[in-house]
Amino acid sequence: MPMRDCIIVAIEGTHACGKTTLVHALTANYRERGVNVACTGEPARTSPFAEETVIFKRGEFDLPFEVDLFGAQLTTQLRAARHHELLICDKTIMNVAAYADMLLKPEPGTREAAVVGAMTAFCAAWSYTYDAVVYCPDRYDQPNDPFRAKVAHLQDETARAVHNACTSSGAPVLDLPLGLSVAQRVAWVAERVDPLLRGGAR
Repeated sequence: MPMRDCIIVAIEGTHACGKTTLVHALTANYRERGVNVACTGEPARTSPFAEETVIFKRGEFDLPFEVDLFGAQLTTQLRAARHHELLICDKTIMNVAAYADMLLKPEPGTREAAVVGAMTAFCAAWSYTYDAVVYCPDRYDQPNDPFRAKVAHLQDETARAVHNACTSSGAPVLDLPLGLSVAQRVAWVAERVDPLLRGGAR
């Protein structure tokens, strides 16, 4: 598998919990230390489906929207991991599956339910590729971000759904302590990731 030589660490949590900030801070920390590291962003921010629905307000979250994001999240991580020692991901595929189930609320027996169920099953089968999933429990005030505006009211529900999706998939979830500064978050995560880089994983 193309990911077998790369340590995969994903940063998780609800929206506006500091995921992206931590991803970039960790990446900078490891680059300064000479580690061959890369990071991935949020595919939703470059998705034509998200642009249509969120920016231009045409349409709603639907099955094609969620399947596109699921595929993009998976592909982005696979491609980025191929030539690096460490990959730090902004979210997991479990996050996308959790959002799909929460936003679509598929009725049992429908096509939507079958597809979301398949996504969830794939997450369970694929979760072993994550060496660590760091869950950020903090909630910050949300900036005027159009990509978050349509789900701003779901912050608490999302937090529960994402945490449950990650743990139930079998991924190794590490719960970050509340209230840490960015520097403290980086140090906390690095203390747990460094042993993986020394050969403790896989």
